[in-house]
Amino acid sequence: MTSPTMPTPSWGSPLVRAPESGAPTIVHLTAEYSPFARSGGLAEAVMGLANVQVHGGANVVVFLPLYRTVRDFAPDLAPLGRPIAVDLGFRREAVRFFREVNAPKGPKVVFVDIPSAFSRSGLYGEGGRDYTDNARRFALYSRAVLDAIPRLIAGPVLVHAHDWHASLALLYMRSYAELRERFAGTPTVLTVHNGGYQGHFSPAALNDCGIPPERFTFRHAEWYGKVNFLKAGLTHADMVVTVSPNHAAELRTADGGFGLHEVFQWLGNRFTGIVNGIDQAVWNPADDDQITAPYSDVDPTDKARCKGALQRSFGLPQRKRTPLFGFTGRMVKQKGLDLILNSHLVWTLDAQFVFLGAGEQRYEQALTALSRARPRHVGVQLDFTDRLEHRLMAGADLFLMPSQYEPCGLTQLRAQRYGALPIGRRVGGIADTVEDDATGFLFDAFEPTAFDRAISRALARFHDPAAWLPRMQTAMRRDFSWQRSAERYAEVYRRATDIARHRA
Repeated sequence: MTSPTMPTPSWGSPLVRAPESGAPTIVHLTAEYSPFARSGGLAEAVMGLANVQVHGGANVVVFLPLYRTVRDFAPDLAPLGRPIAVDLGFRREAVRFFREVNAPKGPKVVFVDIPSAFSRSGLYGEGGRDYTDNARRFALYSRAVLDAIPRLIAGPVLVHAHDWHASLALLYMRSYAELRERFAGTPTVLTVHNGGYQGHFSPAALNDCGIPPERFTFRHAEWYGKVNFLKAGLTHADMVVTVSPNHAAELRTADGGFGLHEVFQWLGNRFTGIVNGIDQAVWNPADDDQITAPYSDVDPTDKARCKGALQRSFGLPQRKRTPLFGFTGRMVKQKGLDLILNSHLVWTLDAQFVFLGAGEQRYEQALTALSRARPRHVGVQLDFTDRLEHRLMAGADLFLMPSQYEPCGLTQLRAQRYGALPIGRRVGGIADTVEDDATGFLFDAFEPTAFDRAISRALARFHDPAAWLPRMQTAMRRDFSWQRSAERYAEVYRRATDIARHRA
């Protein structure tokens, strides 16, 4: 709400004008967006979807908190209008909005500047601990965006929120009289990228975040006595999407719904799953300038050169016929590190394993100890870079993804494009994107013995070149482009628009 003591600023012409077609501007609310702020797949997923939507002719605006990391990639920013005051709970905050000067073509990115909330070293916390005021930080962001939309965007909008960080925007739109009127006919969509992270906070967050007390019920935002931001979004969105069809089914079960399975069931046909895509121009070994040598599904010969380079960079012997397994990602329980560390074959095989990423200290230390115990077989790099990830995909023969759960996963998509066949658990998006014994190798039980059996099946194919080459080529030819996903999102948007029209 704009302060009565601070006049509404003169914002000049809007950032986005309404198209003659009357189509709404797609407004993404996200806590991460590549390259400006990234801790996992969320940043790349929202960026990929927004880009393909712009290429399809849509007006797209992305609202992102102005973290310190933003200026590492966009040092030259320009203000959009004057500061506004946002009242939330019993406190008022000054908020400014910025855009990138000389921004590249694509979605328009608006940075939401709330220094007290986001001028910090981390996105969500530091030293392995969350910031204690995360509830208010992201509540402020969500509320401020709703005040900015009519100032910056002319014409109708469709609000697309991502994960718990932006979920309160949907509750505010349906709870405050002013916002209900302003957004009466506005369709809303919520994408759940990882249902395991929901934004649980104590009831004290109600006042701090301006959540009306009447919304603190089991039908809206209450969850076992806590405020649940994700639940608030789920119960106020017109349509809800998660990032793979199989994971949508898992979220409706007691075992896979992270305590919200009844809410996902209640959504009925307003809930669906759409697999994320990847930028196939970026993840293309035929013209990737970050790898040692280009290669393609037609002629994958030079993948061997990439393998040799990867072995050298991780301090491993260069052995052409020794199977090389790769792993890249956050080193957390979800990614199946316990299976890897308790695998008999990982400790005994005459094979090589390279690990790239960072995460929980216990896993970093355990993998480092494994590399010391098997220095000719195991290499570990804890400093993640995009370049190293490209080189790992290009050099690996097989890719380890024994996830405990995996809403979608992007690394198994990239690995297949580079001819590194995934060994993954048949969960979430892995089950939707890897075909067993055709483009990878799947297993079911979350047990080291089941994982080892999948490794053994993969090695049987690897040591038979007549069986391995066609599988590698089939994997490299898979279509994981965002275009297919964007078409399904367009249908979700149409359904959300119909629901909003009926509501209005």
